[in-house]
Amino acid sequence: MLYFIFYHVYFKMQFSYIFNSLIRDFLTSYYGMSSFFCFPSSCPCIPGMPICLLCTCLGGSVYCDDLNLDSVPPLPKDTTHFYARYNRIKKINKSDFASMNKLKRIDLTHNEITSIEDRAFMGLPELEEVVIRENHISQLPSFPETMTLIDASHNNVGSKGIHREAFKDMTGLLYLYLTDNHIDYIPVPLPDTLRSLHLQRNNIQMMHEDTFCNLQDFSYIRRALEDIRLDGNPINLSRTPQAYICLPRIPIGDLI
Repeated sequence: MLYFIFYHVYFKMQFSYIFNSLIRDFLTSYYGMSSFFCFPSSCPCIPGMPICLLCTCLGGSVYCDDLNLDSVPPLPKDTTHFYARYNRIKKINKSDFASMNKLKRIDLTHNEITSIEDRAFMGLPELEEVVIRENHISQLPSFPETMTLIDASHNNVGSKGIHREAFKDMTGLLYLYLTDNHIDYIPVPLPDTLRSLHLQRNNIQMMHEDTFCNLQDFSYIRRALEDIRLDGNPINLSRTPQAYICLPRIPIGDLI
């Protein structure tokens, strides 16, 4: 029975990929790629042409990887997971994900994004994961309180590009990755649910003793936060030993 289910799913994925590839090649050669996309900035597109003839749609997941896109395409309203990695998207507008009430994950890894309108991800009641790593973003947008994962590594984000108390109300946030940016302090306060905080190769030079711990309550233990990466920052962790007394593990970083 399991073999039959696996074979059925595998066949469906292969058929969808081959069919979409054939359609995409035909439309590209016959109409030209730019005339196929229904983008506001592009040439007039083929009326009524569904995006799933270009991208691969499986259930609620839409895969638009490596298609030379320069903006977010119109998505089916029942999309739950959207992947548009390795494209040329330059900006994210508020209208790109408007009324996408089932959207849970957005992955825009390795595009050319320089700006995201501040409320582009707000108003999405199910959104939990946003991956915008490997772009050119200097200002993080607002995120809904439902977030569990934010990955904005390998961008140009400085501390001024993060809203004050940006993550405070995200009571389900588990993973926050801001590696390889220009941040010069840890963006506090951080929710108690956080498990993993990656801030490698930024410009963090100091840490306050209450960054992670509650100095008014020495019985407080931050049990969830077991993975803190601060290596590659100009900070000496041995200078603030009281900052780690509530943590299950000492952060990874320079101690001398």
